[in-house]
Amino acid sequence: MTSLADLRVIDAATLFAGPSAAMMLGDFGADVIKIEHPRRGDPSRGHGASVDGVGLWWKTLARNKRTAAVDLSRAEGQEILRRLAERSDVLIENFRPGTLERWNLAPEDLLELNPRLIVARMTGFGQSGPMARQPGFGTLAEAMSGFAAMTGQPDGPPTLPPLALADGIAGLAMSYAIMVALRAREQSGRGQVIDLAIIEPILGILGPQMTAYKALGVVPRRTGNRSSSNAPRNTYRTRDGRWLAISTSAQPVAERVVTLVGRPDLVEQPWFASGSGRVQHVDELDEAVASWIAERDADEVIARFEEAQAAVAPIYDVSDIAEDPQYAALKTFVEVPDEELGSVTLQNVLFRLSDTPGEIRWPGRRLGRDTDEVLAELDYTGEAIDALREEGVIA
Repeated sequence: MTSLADLRVIDAATLFAGPSAAMMLGDFGADVIKIEHPRRGDPSRGHGASVDGVGLWWKTLARNKRTAAVDLSRAEGQEILRRLAERSDVLIENFRPGTLERWNLAPEDLLELNPRLIVARMTGFGQSGPMARQPGFGTLAEAMSGFAAMTGQPDGPPTLPPLALADGIAGLAMSYAIMVALRAREQSGRGQVIDLAIIEPILGILGPQMTAYKALGVVPRRTGNRSSSNAPRNTYRTRDGRWLAISTSAQPVAERVVTLVGRPDLVEQPWFASGSGRVQHVDELDEAVASWIAERDADEVIARFEEAQAAVAPIYDVSDIAEDPQYAALKTFVEVPDEELGSVTLQNVLFRLSDTPGEIRWPGRRLGRDTDEVLAELDYTGEAIDALREEGVIA
């Protein structure tokens, strides 16, 4: 049994944020139907590494989804989406505001067809405001949220993440929003519209920056790998050239760390009693920790930290992750059969449920692989499907 097996989700979004929300629903059993343009496909098919022209990012992002290639700019394609909406629980879309309305697929019209439908709208800037109709990507959210301004070395430039961070956060937020809306539907019997702007969820993980700004006029500054909330917190190089990360967010851990590195006297300082106080003396703390670590190999440092019940972790790249016993114990990665590549290694579902666990049933499929099956479920005859394909409405 899977938690969401009775849900049908239409994924009419592109690239990363909306599709990742749909992916998470599919991981726990939802019947996700991915709608793509019949000639272009989803742009994420062409992102990142590929094998024989088959995109590997797509294999993860479109896992557990049936793929139907439909041109929604055509009247016949719009009719297909209407029929799908009538028989579905959730529609996820990220077209610019006004696009669905121009196609006669406005949320209010879809809700007339199916009053229980959840219309999940995800755009860069939301459905209202002066920037609503501008194209929006995760990079712009990382810039406008304050993330880039506070990331990087103090004397360096603002730094963007090398990944779709804001999109991933927005995808998590949207999957949560959808579940809240579905829970509300259980009580009211009615669907509703979700308006999620990608520029907003990333703000939530940056802490109370606006609260502090309004109360104290504080503008976060770049601190490199240091934290503005506690110290010592940094990356440190060992004698054998490896890098380790240390965090002392909890007061007892901070005390254990400085005691371990031979500076128990620091614990007695009045300023040591709070994270903000330790931040004011970060140079002294970093020097104590860095010099102790630099005199020892990584394995010894990790062992000593573990004995002291202090928090330490090696800085991994993906080759280290592949060999790590903790990830292996959690079954974080699974080998999944694939129609195009034989098999692919994918990250498993994000969490484990004791009674209704999720699973990866298949990786992302080729363009239009399930179009005929989906349309047949909508009562299209074989002749009608052939005609739509001949006219270029589907693939």
